Amino acid sequence: MTLIEEITNRLQNLAPTKLEITDDSAKHAGHQGNGGGGHFTLTMTSSHFSGKSQIMRHRLIYQALADMIPKRIHALSIHALAPDELK
Repeated sequence: MTLIEEITNRLQNLAPTKLEITDDSAKHAGHQGNGGGGHFTLTMTSSHFSGKSQIMRHRLIYQALADMIPKRIHALSIHALAPDELK
């Protein structure tokens, strides 16, 4: 199982209607402070985000991935939307 597949599986508890994960690690290879782990951009839409602040949305995602940070995930850029926020 790839790391993206594992992240995808971990986030299924938030019932995403849209989930896109991009591995940006190649853009950040060897930068100072990175002791390992990948860089990812995550875009996710879920009804679990409705009525929640961006901070609470990020916390839900980080809780699902907590044991993967920072060893396997070094950096995570999150775009978390509720269904009614889609354009």
